[in-house]
Amino acid sequence: MEFSFLTMGTASAHPTANRYPSAHVLTVRERLFLIDCGEGTQMQLRKYGVSFAKIDNIFISHLHGDHVFGLFGLLSTISLGGRTADLHIYAPGGFSKMLDFFMEQFGEGLSYKIEFHPIKCTEPVLVFDSRQVEVYAFPLVHRVETYGYLFKEKMPQRNVHKHLIEAHNLSLYEIARLKEGSDIIRKDTFTDDDGSEVEYDQVLKNEDLTYLPYQPRSFAYCTDTKPFKRLSNWIKGVDMIYHDSTYTSEFEDLAKKRFHSTSKGAACCAKEAEAGKLILGHFSKRYKSLDQMLQEAQEVFPNTLLANEGTKFEVELKK
Repeated sequence: MEFSFLTMGTASAHPTANRYPSAHVLTVRERLFLIDCGEGTQMQLRKYGVSFAKIDNIFISHLHGDHVFGLFGLLSTISLGGRTADLHIYAPGGFSKMLDFFMEQFGEGLSYKIEFHPIKCTEPVLVFDSRQVEVYAFPLVHRVETYGYLFKEKMPQRNVHKHLIEAHNLSLYEIARLKEGSDIIRKDTFTDDDGSEVEYDQVLKNEDLTYLPYQPRSFAYCTDTKPFKRLSNWIKGVDMIYHDSTYTSEFEDLAKKRFHSTSKGAACCAKEAEAGKLILGHFSKRYKSLDQMLQEAQEVFPNTLLANEGTKFEVELKK
């Protein structure tokens, strides 16, 4: 039951020889979500063995080039591969003009349908819902309309303790209800003092017969944003955060001016959110070494790691 985050692009606006523009793949139980699509994304997908065919949903944070310039090439290549299933793109409303241009200039003969889902919200809103996962969009604070995304596994069905199935003579119907979280109510009788039969409800408590196989996992994508107080509340308790970390603390004024975060700012958000793990990314080209950036973050939030192209971060199951 994989839940992992693959970073394929960790640069900010200027790519470098070793860092590509923003592009990432979140895998939730074999379902792949592409998050942002900077220049070179399809080459990175090839390099790291990600199947184009398994990507059904693309989430774009905002319309700056380093987050979207790779999309047209990817859409064309997917068609060359013969895809027929619909492809869903979630992005700010302004993306519609980009998509119209692509369809007008390059859309002839496209082998599949593109479904665009415009994002517009001032607080977290559900934008994707499937049997196993739900995705919430929330606004970030950047120079243009920008959104982060919170991916949450849904609560799994409960498991019935095997040794109690026979002990209570549970039927298949009752087992199914218990897995859904319901109590079992059976009609039973007892003999009263006067010899009459009295009917009553026998209740088998769900909590006594079942257990949760694991705790649902979660991941938050918070790129290209300056720090703001509401963010940590919106992603409270998240297992893993990928957060904008464009600068070190010495450039805090520049970060504010350009609506980005420092590594320390990202760490403060993770700490306030009571997150499990912080992944730093979206690094300025000025940094050859990221040691100082990591050190500043770990002083505030010890469980901090650096994103690197091709690194996969696992969100472990919690019983």
